[in-house]
Amino acid sequence: MLVLVAPGQGAQTPGFLIPWLDLPGVEDQLREWSEALDLDLVRYGTKGTEEEIRDTAVAQPLLVAASLISARQLFPTVDDVAARTGAAAGHSVGELAAAALTGTLSDAEAMSLVRRRGLAMAEAAAVTETGMAALLGGAEDVVLPHLEELGLTPANVNGAGQIVAAGTAEQIAALVENKPEGTRRVVPLKVAGAFHTHHMAPAVSALEAAVTELSPADPRTRYVSNKDGRVVTSGQDLVQRMVGQVANPVRWDLCMETFKELGATTLIEAAPGGTLTGLAKRALPGVRTLALKTPDDLDAARELIATAADAAPAAPAE
Repeated sequence: MLVLVAPGQGAQTPGFLIPWLDLPGVEDQLREWSEALDLDLVRYGTKGTEEEIRDTAVAQPLLVAASLISARQLFPTVDDVAARTGAAAGHSVGELAAAALTGTLSDAEAMSLVRRRGLAMAEAAAVTETGMAALLGGAEDVVLPHLEELGLTPANVNGAGQIVAAGTAEQIAALVENKPEGTRRVVPLKVAGAFHTHHMAPAVSALEAAVTELSPADPRTRYVSNKDGRVVTSGQDLVQRMVGQVANPVRWDLCMETFKELGATTLIEAAPGGTLTGLAKRALPGVRTLALKTPDDLDAARELIATAADAAPAAPAE
């Protein structure tokens, strides 16, 4: 069974969209979205500095755009995703890309919503200087009490020995100086706020208002939610989960457990891929993985899709 996933914030790097612009129709699509969002995706994705694309209001639309344009090279329509994949998920903001790929939202709706999400989260992040840091290694029963002692939130429980902490700049600095026993490294992330914590509560209210304008369809492919790793079959439930997720921890560890339970044999990560395939290699031994980083990876991805062990069901399982 093939699982299609989309990465979250922090995966972006300067110039990462450059090679994708060589593909037919990509630049036109990006410019169409740019005009609709009043955000120059082409400039930021090709010439934006590291600091510019770290801005939440810029990074989130860029990431969803990259995931959509790369995945659409392999799965041009929702029907293609439904016919050839068994499940889909996205990490944090990647959930919006997954919602479009599974047919709950149109690509245009996902891009409009991620623009509003990015602006709302950037505004919430501006209230207090906050950030996030990844802890590599260490047992959860040691790491979690240590974070609580420092006043930090385990914002992303990613599995494979990785937890991402979020909090104020001072709390993150204290963590870097005093990492939990057994943790190999603490790596500050290229994000501009304490996402998936109480600091993002104002953004939840803004998104609740935004989604009232949508009429989400039920996903055509199993959609695995960041909230608890469960398969979501209702489009309305899916959208509400995405709204609440802004201020609550991402449980990617539970998503990967669900992939395993569903019988995943292959996992493809949309651009800018790498982070989620890295986690899968450690947490899902035996599952073939491929990250879409540039168009050069598309042929290998097509081969994996063609040789996936099981065909995906026509409709998501209950």
